[in-house]
This record gives sequence, structure tokens and C-alpha cells, in this order.
Amino acid sequence: MTTYVITVPGTFLRDVGDAARSELERRLIPHHTDLSETQAVELLTLHEGGTFSVRLEVEAPDRATAEDDAVRLVAGALEELGVSAKDVPLGPPAVTGVDGES
Repeated sequence: MTTYVITVPGTFLRDVGDAARSELERRLIPHHTDLSETQAVELLTLHEGGTFSVRLEVEAPDRATAEDDAVRLVAGALEELGVSAKDVPLGPPAVTGVDGES
């Protein structure tokens, strides 16, 4: 297995308060570990216009599986917060780091 850092972009189309964003980070923190911390990669970055980027570490056999798993993790965390996919559409994921085989 290889550890991938995957960036999942998205857009908040409705107001999602600070508490909900903090809870999103709390739910995803298990996927933000040593690799991200040593490279000073932020878990959740907010941009202007309601856009954001989530960076997660995912262990997977290949790039495509890692990207799919990352999107599933972010979408699942948002759903658990009661935020629908239509209110926070996610963009295509991208591999932004790789840490060899583990």
C-alpha cells in the first residue's frame, strides 16, 4: 500500500458556519497525520467565494483508489453534518503527495 495526500476541492453554496467547518475538520483529522504535518499541509483551507480545499492522507493500492476514497471520506463527513452534496459540490480530486509503500 502507498500513502497518498489527496486534495479534494469544493464550494460551499450555502452558509456553513464555523462550528460546522470545525466539526468537519474534527471528523477528518484521522486522515491528516505525520506526512501532512511534516510537510505543513493544512487539512482544510478556505478560499474566497466559498471555495475550499481538503487535504487527506489515504492508504491505497493505486492513485485512482486513493482519489475515490478521499472523495468518499469528505462527502461522508459532510453528509454526517447534514450538509447535502447539492449544497457543497466537490470537484475532482488530485494527488498532491506520495509517501512510497507502507
